[in-house]
Amino acid sequence: MAGGLPLHALPAAALRDRIASREVSAEEAARHFLDRIARLDGGIGAFLRVDAEGALRSARASDARLDAGGAPRPLEGVPVAVKDNLNVEGLPTTCASRILEGFVAPRDATAVARLRAAGAVILGKTNLDEFAMGSSTENSAFGPTRNPRDPSRVPGGSSGGSAAAVAAGFAPLALGSDTGGSIRQPAALCGILGLKPTYGRVSRSGLVAFGSSLDQVGPLCRTAADAALALSVIAGRDPMDATSLALEAPAASLAEGGLRGMRVGVVKEHLEGEGLEPAVKAAVEAAVGVLRAGGAEVREVSLPRSGDGIAVYYLVATSEASSNLARFDGVRYGLRVEGRDLAGMYEETRDRGFGTEVKRRILLGTFALSAGYADAYYQRALRVRRLIADDLDRAFREVDVLVGPTAPTVAFPLGEKIEDPLAMYLCDVFAVTANLAGIPAVSVPCGADPAGLPAGFQVMAPALREDAALRAAAAVEAAGLLPAALPGAFA
Repeated sequence: MAGGLPLHALPAAALRDRIASREVSAEEAARHFLDRIARLDGGIGAFLRVDAEGALRSARASDARLDAGGAPRPLEGVPVAVKDNLNVEGLPTTCASRILEGFVAPRDATAVARLRAAGAVILGKTNLDEFAMGSSTENSAFGPTRNPRDPSRVPGGSSGGSAAAVAAGFAPLALGSDTGGSIRQPAALCGILGLKPTYGRVSRSGLVAFGSSLDQVGPLCRTAADAALALSVIAGRDPMDATSLALEAPAASLAEGGLRGMRVGVVKEHLEGEGLEPAVKAAVEAAVGVLRAGGAEVREVSLPRSGDGIAVYYLVATSEASSNLARFDGVRYGLRVEGRDLAGMYEETRDRGFGTEVKRRILLGTFALSAGYADAYYQRALRVRRLIADDLDRAFREVDVLVGPTAPTVAFPLGEKIEDPLAMYLCDVFAVTANLAGIPAVSVPCGADPAGLPAGFQVMAPALREDAALRAAAAVEAAGLLPAALPGAFA
């Protein structure tokens, strides 16, 4: 306890301030979260591996630094969870797949290295849908993750382990990756905040690639201020990633500033989308009301090609996945299953190593790229992707941000959609637009259904305008539309 509040209830910035002021030591904070994980994660499954020894070693180093008079760093002593498709030196990287069995990361991903340099304490690696392919964190080879608000339900995906870790109070901050909503959709279902930065804002070096033109690393946390703080640490040019933008990291004050004069566009197609639950729509409309009351100018905006987003995404993403996952062949690292010859070894290794959803997407992508079909599918998808981006460019000439639901539903029961791939894919129907265009987007809680399950409010902004997205998210956050209480031990 610190100042009457349990440490796990504090945002990352507030915890850092208490550690910096020596009200609590970094080691005490680390032990608090490690003990909470040991006590409660058995019923959630957020973590695949907890590195207690490494976390305590880092925490003690922070304490020694502060005790010696060192200036506190941006995340001094703050415990952080890392999605297990990002490398953490000395720990296994599994991508929740059997095919990476035995692989230990030789170095930190750039985003992880920057967290460490800012004083963060890495707690361990979180569960995900295998190779980040899924919307429920049920596709993991090591079992599903459960939603802390209702453990009979999914946490969303693919960054479901990271989202559940923050929602359950196992970490105040976590890293995820977002290829088609994989940060924002689980943030929405778990009732926390998730930010997908502009493509290229954060280095992808050390992130195991799924869709190279879509993937982006970003934070999951409780507040817009924490998201801005995390982005200020992990963003910036990296010579190890040729797609990273030659820009300095943004300031930690990115989320500050009011709404006066902000032009907000409510996406007509998203608010009228098929499958949108009435409770989610009502929650989104309440959040729009908050923005209007805060001084924003609100109008309706149309994105006429947004309905094509899912089809385009599942051609582009699977095509890139087909290429990226070809490297997992049993030769250089990971699982190796002997076969009758070299080709047989490839077949046996990939058959046993990959799960059903990964195989499905590899097959889809390989077909879309195959001779005689690439023009009809992949190349056509790229042309429609450009048209979707053009729609967004036109919309952003009229408004500063675009808003709507993050996901069409609240968290659904475990097993409900696992046998229906199309229903699962449609969980990301509103999220994929931002990935296809490479723009920043944030999900912030905006209310709950009658059962108390959270709904997410998505804010999209033009490229490099994370500040506008986070300012709008901060206003919705401040309105307190989501009941804060978590059940039982997670409160």
